[in-house]
Amino acid sequence: MTPAQFRRIVLGLPSVIEASHMAHPDFRAANGRIFATLNEDQTRGMAALTPEQQAELMARAPAMFIPAAGAWGRGGSTMIVLKNAEAEIVGEAVTLAWQRISALPPSKSRPKKAKKAKKSKRPKSRPIYGTAPSSVTQSMHPEQSRKRCINVRYSCR
Repeated sequence: MTPAQFRRIVLGLPSVIEASHMAHPDFRAANGRIFATLNEDQTRGMAALTPEQQAELMARAPAMFIPAAGAWGRGGSTMIVLKNAEAEIVGEAVTLAWQRISALPPSKSRPKKAKKAKKSKRPKSRPIYGTAPSSVTQSMHPEQSRKRCINVRYSCR
């Protein structure tokens, strides 16, 4: 099977659109959710099956279907080796994936989280120890300087 044949089968399902996701083609149901993809070099397709459907298809055609890597594969994402693929079985697999994904609610585009302002590591009312800056004390009497220091939260000890 060629990538063009895979596309033709997938796009033959009702209300399917082709888009791009992470630098490779994907196929979405009317609800906006991805149910099939082609990898970057277009040697493999993917169908988002249930784990049970995946196991059944792998038992029927082990050279054609392999689980995707990691948790995606354990969840039912199934890779289709296009050079070993038969159109009838691929059609069955993508139809099962399309039916499963189409039954889900529309995808929600997650709003990006607003970045919180970084909190200052210093408490707001932390006194600064030492003497008042010379610009504050140069033109003041020593007693006024002390009062001024208290008002601007300086410790004048």
